Amino acid sequence: MAFSTRVTGQLLARRSMIAGCAIAIAAAVAFAPLPAAAQVTAFKQAIAETAAQDDDIAAFYRTNGYTPIWTGAGEEDRNRRAELLRAIRSVAAHGLPVARYDPEGLMNRLASVRTARDRGMVEVEMSRVFLKYARDIQTGMLTPRSIDSAIVREVPYRDRTSYLTGLSAAKPAAYFRSLPPTSMEYNALIKEKVAMERLLHSGGWGATVPAKSLKPGESGNAVIALRNRLISMGYLERTNTRDYDADMQAAVQQFQIAHGLNDDGVAGAATMNQINVGVEKRLQSVMVALERERWFNTERGKRHILVNLPDFSAKIIDDDKLTFYTRSVIGANREDRPTPEFSDTMTHMVVNPSWYVPRSIVTKEYLPALKRNRNAASHIEITDSRGRKVNRGAVDFSRYTERTFPFAMRQPPSKSNALGLVKFMFPNKYNIYLHDTPAKSLFSRDVRAFSHGCVRLAQPFDFAYELLSKQEADPKGYFQSVLRSRNETKVELDEPVPVHLIYRTAVTNARGHTEYRADVYGRDAKIWNALSRAGVVLGAVQG
Repeated sequence: MAFSTRVTGQLLARRSMIAGCAIAIAAAVAFAPLPAAAQVTAFKQAIAETAAQDDDIAAFYRTNGYTPIWTGAGEEDRNRRAELLRAIRSVAAHGLPVARYDPEGLMNRLASVRTARDRGMVEVEMSRVFLKYARDIQTGMLTPRSIDSAIVREVPYRDRTSYLTGLSAAKPAAYFRSLPPTSMEYNALIKEKVAMERLLHSGGWGATVPAKSLKPGESGNAVIALRNRLISMGYLERTNTRDYDADMQAAVQQFQIAHGLNDDGVAGAATMNQINVGVEKRLQSVMVALERERWFNTERGKRHILVNLPDFSAKIIDDDKLTFYTRSVIGANREDRPTPEFSDTMTHMVVNPSWYVPRSIVTKEYLPALKRNRNAASHIEITDSRGRKVNRGAVDFSRYTERTFPFAMRQPPSKSNALGLVKFMFPNKYNIYLHDTPAKSLFSRDVRAFSHGCVRLAQPFDFAYELLSKQEADPKGYFQSVLRSRNETKVELDEPVPVHLIYRTAVTNARGHTEYRADVYGRDAKIWNALSRAGVVLGAVQG
C-alpha cells in the first residue's frame, strides 16, 4: 500500500509538471509583430468575422481598434495567455469542470497558428473562453431560477465587456486573482472541499450505524458502530467501550450542535440520519455551497440580517461578526409554501400588527371551511373591498369559487394573532417577512418547516431590541411602550437593513469550522444534479 501510494503521488506530480510545461510552452508561443499591411488587415478581418457571433466581444474589439490582448508579441500578452491557461486548468479547485473550458484544445490551437488569419481567430477564441471562465468563477455557472423556481435571487452579473477592458488595463495575475469571490465563507468552503476530498480518498468515515436510534445506557454492536463513526469524524477520543456512556453522549451532543439538531445527546432518528450521511454527500453540499456563494457574490451590508433556511435560523451580523441569533420556522415543504431565496431591505417593523390573510389562503383554506360553516375561523374578520367588516350571516358562501370570492379577511391585533405581536417588513413581491408567532412549541423541533412561507422568529422582541439599538437609547423600553398601546404602529428603521434569505446545507460557523444541515426542500440535490450534468465530478485527493 505504501509503495502504491508513493507511486501514485509521483505520477500526480509528474502530470502536474507536464501540465505546467504545456502551459508554459503554449503561453510562450512566439507571436511576432504584424508588419505588413496585408497581414494586419487579415488579422483584423478574422477578428471581426469570428467575433460577429458574440456582440460583447465584437463591441470590445471595435472599441480597441482590433488590437490583440492575447496574441500580441509583448510581455503582457504572454502573461495573459499564461494566466488564462493556468486558471482554466485549475478550475476544479473551485468545483467547476475543466472540460468546460477545454484547455488542451486551446493550447493546441495556439500551437497551430500559422497565418495572421489563424492568429485573429484564436485571439477571439481566447476572449470567448476567458469570458466564460470569468462569469462562471465570479457569479456561477448555473442560472438559479432554471434549477428551482423558488431560487429567485438576483445574481450580480457584470457587463461582459467590463471583464475584457478590466483585464486589458490590469496586471494579469492580479486580475485573475480578483475574479473568484473573496468572502471568508468562500475561502472556508475551498478548504473544506480539500478536506472532504482527502477523506474520500482515505475511505471516508467507515461503516454506517445499523440502527434507527440509540440512547445512553445501551450497548452492543450498533453502539460499537456509533462509537467508531464518532471517532472517525473527530467527535470522540479513541476508546474500546461497548457502552453508550457519558463520553459517547457528550460526543453525540457535539455532533448535534454541529448539525443544527437539538443537543440532548440521544441519537434519535434525525441525529442518526445525519450521522450516517457519507463523505460523498457532504462533499456535494460543499460543491453546491461554492456555486451558491458565487451567485451571492455581492456586498451583504455592514449590518445585515441573514436567514439560512436549512439552518432554521435568523442572525444579525455587524462587521462580519454575529450580533444576534434566534431560531426560526420557515415555509412548509409542500405546494406553494416553501420560503423563496432572495435579498431585499428591511425598512420598518409593525408592532401589534393585523394579519391581512393572503388571497391564496383565503380561497384555498378558509373559503371551503366557510362553505361548510359560515362561523368557521370566527376570530378572523371578513372585509369588503373598502376594508369594512362584513356580516357573515348576510353572505351565501356557497355561491362563490376561488376566482369569484369578492371578500378579504383580516385578523385584528392580539396575542393570538397569526403574526404574533410584531412583524419585520422588507417589502417584496413575494409577500415574505419575518414575524412573531403564538405557536411557540414549534421552535423545539429539529425540523422547523411549518409556515405558509414567511419566517417566524423564536425571540422576536429581542430581535426588535437589537434592530432598534442603533436609534434608541432605551430600545427595550421604547418597544414595550409601543406594544402596551395595543395600537397597530409602524416603526421606521432610521437605517434600513439588508435582509438575505439564503439556503446553505454546508456553512461555516464562527470558529471557522464547516457545519452541515439537511436539504429540507431538496434544492441542493437539484443543484448538484445540474452541476453533475455540466461535468462537475467529485475528486479524491491524497492527504
